[in-house]
Amino acid sequence: MSVIYVLICISILVAATFLYAFIKAVRSGQFDDDYTPSVRMLFDDELKKKEQSKTKIETKN
Repeated sequence: MSVIYVLICISILVAATFLYAFIKAVRSGQFDDDYTPSVRMLFDDELKKKEQSKTKIETKN
């Protein structure tokens, strides 16, 4: 029975640690940019084409 109390205390400590890390990340502004990731996926193909053309040009020289 005492093992359950130890595991509950450890799980509360781990949960509090993750909550602290999340609050610290939110306050530092890590989650502020929510527009760029949605737009980035629209232009992935163009970025890959540019990289491929650069490598083709570099191999020709």
